[in-house]
Amino acid sequence: MSAESSTLSLHQSSDYRAILWGGLSAGILDILAAIINTAIRTGRSPMWVLQSIASAILGANSYKAGFASAALGGAIHFFNAFVICTIFFLASRQLSFLIRSWIISGLLYGVGAYFVMYGIVLRLTFHRNFLTPLSSIMLGVAIHMFCVGLPISFAVHRFSKSSSQDW
Repeated sequence: MSAESSTLSLHQSSDYRAILWGGLSAGILDILAAIINTAIRTGRSPMWVLQSIASAILGANSYKAGFASAALGGAIHFFNAFVICTIFFLASRQLSFLIRSWIISGLLYGVGAYFVMYGIVLRLTFHRNFLTPLSSIMLGVAIHMFCVGLPISFAVHRFSKSSSQDW
């Protein structure tokens, strides 16, 4: 194996770790924030939160399907987290400041992720406005900044250190 091919495989391994850890950490922190926030505001269970996510596909029947729909909701949630992380990762390959200024980039990416999710994706899925009231928006933006954007940018930064010198 040549030095060039071993370097390439090392970078690819690092790439997968960035996406794996970024998506996993953002997914865990975001769903925990949603579960805690929902429990405090409404007293509803973690299963209800996960079934709510699954209701994007199953509709109101999601709440009647028990653990199966909760598991589907969890799968959808983590799929979204990995997609959001992959987008940041791919952008960081073209915009190196995302890695160098990972704290600011992550916080801003969390804001963007919130508005895309709540202003476009959920609005198109559930046909209602999720951008009210202001207190909910502020809490949601803060959660996405610290529980989505920052962990993703940190993971991409962390696993890009060895390759960032090439830029």
